[in-house]
Amino acid sequence: MTTIKDVARLAKVSITSASYALNGTGTISESTRERVRQAAEQLNYHANPFARNLKKQKSRTIGVFITRFGGLFYEDILEGIHDAILQSEYELIVCPESHTMRRILTQRMVDAAIVFDTKVQDATIIKVASEKYPVVVLDRYLEAEHVFPVLIDNRQGVREAFTHLYQQGARRIFFVSGALDSYDNAERMQAFLEEGQKKQLPIQVYNGNFTEESGYNVARMIIAAHDLPEAVFCANDQMAIGFMKAMKECNLNAPEDISIVGFDDIQLASYVHPTLSTIGASRRIWGSTAINRLIDFLDNDRPFITDRIPTRLIPRESSCKHQPSST
Repeated sequence: MTTIKDVARLAKVSITSASYALNGTGTISESTRERVRQAAEQLNYHANPFARNLKKQKSRTIGVFITRFGGLFYEDILEGIHDAILQSEYELIVCPESHTMRRILTQRMVDAAIVFDTKVQDATIIKVASEKYPVVVLDRYLEAEHVFPVLIDNRQGVREAFTHLYQQGARRIFFVSGALDSYDNAERMQAFLEEGQKKQLPIQVYNGNFTEESGYNVARMIIAAHDLPEAVFCANDQMAIGFMKAMKECNLNAPEDISIVGFDDIQLASYVHPTLSTIGASRRIWGSTAINRLIDFLDNDRPFITDRIPTRLIPRESSCKHQPSST
């Protein structure tokens, strides 16, 4: 059976872009939409029946409401969602930030929703969620009826990162924060500060915003102050990569001068020099877990299990002073 993956491959676009093109959503170019349409026609692939089912009581469609994005982080989550959907009788529509997205969500034009967009307010999610319209959230923890969080086990990952740096001999450790409105960032920062307290180590916090540029700028500021830490834990890999870039420009090396650990295990982490130690979790399992739990609730009336996706430390060159690095 031809799938949207096959269409995306033939059109040479991501699965997300193919979904946008076939569902008439997203901000992609008309040439891309046309290329996807031609690929779908060539493969005899018929887009999901979302449009013609919207007015029916049950659309058999699940909406994914996701922030505007780029890169493999979100793509991996969506791959997991698509893989799970293909094993079900449901269709999928991916809705980026837009007026159309808000209307589809607030008017309950799909059977259920997965939300990964901090711009969708808690009050909106709580208002629309119901027994007949469950909502899974991937970017926050909400205690509300028929709102189900499926989240990364941030605390487990942070404990592993802190223990690793401590065992490498680091005692003066800085934390580079991501966006302050991010639930994941808040959990990671709180957990890291708590680990520092357990060892009676004061942790200095510097604010970034999850971008490589912000990690770079924080590093330049720290280096200019001539008060270097022994180690830095960044709330995501992109900031860690930016931090190491600034170090290199200032003739500083990781881990000899400063040990660096990130979070997320993005693909680039294993290709930068030095390779980046990080905390990883399977984003495909994250996405597939969200869908499978949701479908179980819709079709089988099973109680929703609140999941934490397990993490693991991936020690690499950027932090390993006293033992061989591994991938």
